[in-house]
Amino acid sequence: RAQPKKKKKVDPKREQAQKDRVKKKIKKLEKAAPELIPIEDFQTPLKFSDSNRVRSLPPLSFEETERRILLMKKWSLYKQQQDKAEKEAIRSLVEAQQEALKELRLESEELYQAAVRRDEKLFPFERDGPDYTPALPGYDPPEGKCIDITKVYTQ
Repeated sequence: RAQPKKKKKVDPKREQAQKDRVKKKIKKLEKAAPELIPIEDFQTPLKFSDSNRVRSLPPLSFEETERRILLMKKWSLYKQQQDKAEKEAIRSLVEAQQEALKELRLESEELYQAAVRRDEKLFPFERDGPDYTPALPGYDPPEGKCIDITKVYTQ
């Protein structure tokens, strides 16, 4: 039984005037250049980067200090054991390599020489000369004058 609602009649002059107002606002915004944020706003002022300003930390309790010291000792012991294991692994690999080279030399001198020969393609190394270009004859370098073009922003 619902019947479609009748649309309100809109005055065409009023609708046109509203569209014109919107177009006018858009044109005004397009004409105005976007306001740029000065670069100085992104630089930290020197008063905030003063090296004398140091954040004071609250004093640690005796238990916390002892806990941190113990943790550091455990960490250094762990790193020492890790370093020792790594050095031992490298030493055993080098010993195995030396033993294999001894056995290879006993087997065949040619194979030994081929095994110990350096492989140039393993780590490619290319070297060029200096990148500096020679001076151009007749070139007069600038004197080093500086023209200050710093923008000053006012409101």
